[in-house]
Amino acid sequence: MALNKEVLFDEMHEDFSAFIKSAYKHFDTKYSKFFKMDSLSKLAFLTADILLKDANLPQDQENNIALVFSNRASSLDTDRKHQESISDTDNYFPSPAVFVYTLPNICLGEISIKHSLYSENSFFIFDTFNAKHLCSYATALLDSNKASSVLCGWVDVDAEAYEAILFLVSKKGEVTFNTNELNRIYNDSWTH
Repeated sequence: MALNKEVLFDEMHEDFSAFIKSAYKHFDTKYSKFFKMDSLSKLAFLTADILLKDANLPQDQENNIALVFSNRASSLDTDRKHQESISDTDNYFPSPAVFVYTLPNICLGEISIKHSLYSENSFFIFDTFNAKHLCSYATALLDSNKASSVLCGWVDVDAEAYEAILFLVSKKGEVTFNTNELNRIYNDSWTH
């Protein structure tokens, strides 16, 4: 895990569960519901938490952060687990705790609750990282003053395959916010 090109956590683990637990402990994250979350929510929550802890936003803007996330598989990882729990008619025990996470935007709710965010949030599904959509949607939220900042990006989990890259953008940022820059950052993240 890295923040602004600085590697903060680089432990290798055989499976996602071990990785995310280790990262949670490493960053000393405190959130009692974390271990009840599905994998997508854990990854989105922890990635957002790391970024928002160090954001140093002005106090009048810290609760006005919109969330605009995307991925390729929605909540498919959790959907499969839920389907397994209802497919076996002899052992039919669907879990409400699993069913809750069969919507990808639940991870946005967990982030909003932890950080007391009251602004817009959306979760989009694309075949691949779609910088153009993220950029245009985030820019529209900022230009219309619906948010002071936008936390946007890609968070995807499917079995043991996972990736997350988030950007915190505002009208006045340190890096130019456009489609080319988002694509460059995204592509650079997976080549190192």
